[in-house]
Amino acid sequence: QVQLVESGGGLVQPGGSLRLSCAAPGFTLDYYVIGWFRQAPGKEREGVSCISSGVGSTYYADSVKGRFTISRDNAKNMVYLQMNSLKPEDTAVYYCAAEPPLLATVQAMCVRTAAFGSWGQGTQGTVSS
Repeated sequence: QVQLVESGGGLVQPGGSLRLSCAAPGFTLDYYVIGWFRQAPGKEREGVSCISSGVGSTYYADSVKGRFTISRDNAKNMVYLQMNSLKPEDTAVYYCAAEPPLLATVQAMCVRTAAFGSWGQGTQGTVSS
């Protein structure tokens, strides 16, 4: 399993931005599909965005398209989730996850929480006025 460490959560007003970071000390993230998932109180964990290994194909859930951007910095061995135009319904614990590319497309993996075997501890993002 890959050890993952998230950071960057916090409290922001509606319309604001947060940038989440995912690090993996001792592992090369570019070998893995990396996903950002979130879980709000009383709700199931859901895939928000994922990025493939290699060419970096991306997937976004409909609820975040046009507002969130996932990216890799292979030189720093980091994956980021830039979240703009945040809404109160984006409030959740955000998790970084990693898995070798086992399924055909990054979308196929991103809609299946069970497709990922390594998870970070989560970081809280709260959108509130």
